[in-house]
Amino acid sequence: MSFQAYMTNIEAKTGQSPAALHALAIDKGLADEKGLASGVKAGQVIDWLNADFDLGHGHAMGLVAYFKGKRA
Repeated sequence: MSFQAYMTNIEAKTGQSPAALHALAIDKGLADEKGLASGVKAGQVIDWLNADFDLGHGHAMGLVAYFKGKRA
């Protein structure tokens, strides 16, 4: 599955675009404009995405990559 397919599936499942999820992560203190917030580990983001949006590990890791700047 391509990175873009992951992002499309995430939006279909959550009703939120990757950019909107990034904004929510920033609001929660898990991310900033440059990537993950200082001291935040990917596992914390994965746990949040699983708890609040029922995303699995692969999709959550796709969003972690997105938050870190991968957009292609």
